[in-house]
Amino acid sequence: MSVSKLANLVGNLIIVFMKFNIRIPAVFFVLLCLLMSCHSKSNKSKMLVIAHRGASGYLPEHTLPAKALAYGMHPDFLEQDVVLTKDDVPVVIHDIHLETTTDVAEIFPNRKRADGKYYVIDFTWNELQQLKVTERFDTDTQKAVYAYRFPIHKSIFKLHTLSQEIEMIQGLNTSMKQNIGIYVEIKEPKFHRNEGKDISKIVLELLSNYGYKTLKDNCILQCFDAVELKKIRQEYQCDLFLVQLLEIGYSDEVFKDMSPKKIVDEIALYANGIGPWYKQIIAGDDHIDGFENLVTLAHQKDLKVHAFTYRADDLGTFSSFNDLLASAKTDLKLDGIFTDFPDKAVTYFKQ
Repeated sequence: MSVSKLANLVGNLIIVFMKFNIRIPAVFFVLLCLLMSCHSKSNKSKMLVIAHRGASGYLPEHTLPAKALAYGMHPDFLEQDVVLTKDDVPVVIHDIHLETTTDVAEIFPNRKRADGKYYVIDFTWNELQQLKVTERFDTDTQKAVYAYRFPIHKSIFKLHTLSQEIEMIQGLNTSMKQNIGIYVEIKEPKFHRNEGKDISKIVLELLSNYGYKTLKDNCILQCFDAVELKKIRQEYQCDLFLVQLLEIGYSDEVFKDMSPKKIVDEIALYANGIGPWYKQIIAGDDHIDGFENLVTLAHQKDLKVHAFTYRADDLGTFSSFNDLLASAKTDLKLDGIFTDFPDKAVTYFKQ
């Protein structure tokens, strides 16, 4: 029986006893003490819950409604992927192109590049505001990537800037008396440099303007590009909590010839944590040999490990989402997880 159901049962029985002037047995006071103990221990789990692109299991990713819904689920952090526009406005979107989550092909049919993609950096912020955002879909089949999530091309969702999201989160922190943090990813810095833009410098200045400057501020900055993250720490003298994202086969420019121990030793020189793809450090088809010890090696270097991405509709070999979450805690011994379903993770880890 859940704590809430037990509380209701005890409360109803006490009302009955009082109504008929029946002496309340001591066992009920014991049960009440246990309930108070359970309540006092809630929200004290060491496992951080990071809302991946917001409550993206329920609403289109990286939209303000998805972020507001996620905020109400009480995760520790909300994630923001950041890309620059043509006029240097940091926009919250996962990809550097637009065609898989917006109607850009309909609104600006002649603005695609030779590869068939519509790049954020080719549009001004004013132009991007004309687009509608939808659930992620396959451009070939025109079907949703996740069939049972929010229906594609329904309702009205829009792109928003990093400033707009930060102001919403900080505003909610004030009105709701919470302290939920932001977890920012700088997307494709090499691509931006090739386009003549220093995305890291622009994002760091914006974060500083909103009060995110030091390790104690409730902001984590992450990136797949190790060269860029090292530059952020050493050249730009950034004092934020830095996390090196790690996916072998994708972020392997620096790490491809290194053993797990050497990878961890290198990351410890400039970062505070590692963000691996959990499927590469756990037994399964995507597992990378030797990476089952990555978390242990990271902890030996005082690095936190926040793994991505836990989805209730992508269980792999696990029979339930709770089993998958249990593995994150007991088998992998992670410090935090990214999840599309923050409510389920908060319920499991915090309550």
